[in-house]
Amino acid sequence: MKKTFIKFVIIEILILVVAVLLLLVNAFSYRKRKVDVVELNSYVQTVKEHWEDGTFDETLLSRIPVLIIGADEKVVYKSDDKAFEGIETWSDAVQKDMFCIPVTNDRTFLGNVVIPNPADKSYERVMMRILWITALIVILVAITFASFIWYVEKNVVKPFKRMNDFAAQVARGNFDVPLLIEKNNMFGLFTESFDMMREELSASKNREIELKAKEKELVASLSHDLKSPVTGIKLICELLEVKVKDTYTLGKIENIRYKTEEMDVLLSDLLSTALDDLGELNVNCSEVTSDILKRLVSEHDTKKKVVIGDVPGCIILIDQNRLSQVIGNIIGNSYKYADTKIDVSFDYRDNYLMMKIRDYGEGADKDELPFLSNKFYRGKKRAADKEGSGLGLYICRELIEKMNGQLLLASDDGFIVTLLLPLA
Repeated sequence: MKKTFIKFVIIEILILVVAVLLLLVNAFSYRKRKVDVVELNSYVQTVKEHWEDGTFDETLLSRIPVLIIGADEKVVYKSDDKAFEGIETWSDAVQKDMFCIPVTNDRTFLGNVVIPNPADKSYERVMMRILWITALIVILVAITFASFIWYVEKNVVKPFKRMNDFAAQVARGNFDVPLLIEKNNMFGLFTESFDMMREELSASKNREIELKAKEKELVASLSHDLKSPVTGIKLICELLEVKVKDTYTLGKIENIRYKTEEMDVLLSDLLSTALDDLGELNVNCSEVTSDILKRLVSEHDTKKKVVIGDVPGCIILIDQNRLSQVIGNIIGNSYKYADTKIDVSFDYRDNYLMMKIRDYGEGADKDELPFLSNKFYRGKKRAADKEGSGLGLYICRELIEKMNGQLLLASDDGFIVTLLLPLA
């Protein structure tokens, strides 16, 4: 690019130098042409000799344009129509700066011989050459500038725009579009560095995605593996509750079983969120009758604190296993944070069967209700002194939405979770 700019400057300087030289040569070539007095007297003498018969020596007079005007202001002879265009009288010739030479015969005025000023013709020729040279210079300079502008547009402006678009693509996280490098591109090395950066960012992003996937796989694997010993502990506790008769020991076993159930819920939450991030939190909906809801609630009501109302007879489109997980999470939360009676009621809303699960604990602040179903968010009031991961309601919302339903939260003399289950 630097060499091209230097060439352009050199060419422009050469054009200007040549132009100035040509203009100076033409300007100094102008010399005011003097009138040949002897030749003029010869013209006048010839005119005088042939005035009476009107047979002028055209060979003599044709060497320069000549106009002869009689004493009566009438044109007697004209050798060149173009030279004397618009001239009818000698006064017209004087106004055009022409020579008017009187012709007399023995003190008798016969007429005037009109001759153009030789200096005017020479001046016109010089000015015409200067105009042509100036026009040629303007054309050459315009062509040179246009060529330079085209070169800059092709090799500077367009590559810069491509780099700007490329930067925008990289900022949006699109690393798949390469930055093309063209010949004579002034950003050559810079462009190559940009494209290398794109490739490195793309590789870094892929490595990050792989690491996150492996991390989630590890969490899912550990959560799944830990559920087996936790389930074993729960079964042992149930067995000991049957065998042991000592009240103190039964209380400790009950406490162990309760903590084990909490661990089981936490592991289920971790497993679900890990599978969700891996894209494996699948939902397979099918048509089932609404009476299944009573059974799902009873399965998770281990403390027998749930009072379930009448279930309207209808067919709903759900994933039975996933809905069981949702109901278990909600009831488990009520046990943990409220530990009160739980009312479950049903009604219709538009194309949904509305299932409302309500406890009578402290509830939650109204300003934090929109955030309770976000990942890892825990309520300030309900979760202040309780252990948890902040994933339970998030997983419930994700599963319900994948079943084309909705999960709504409210706080009014307790905490209310409303599930809108789509009707078939």
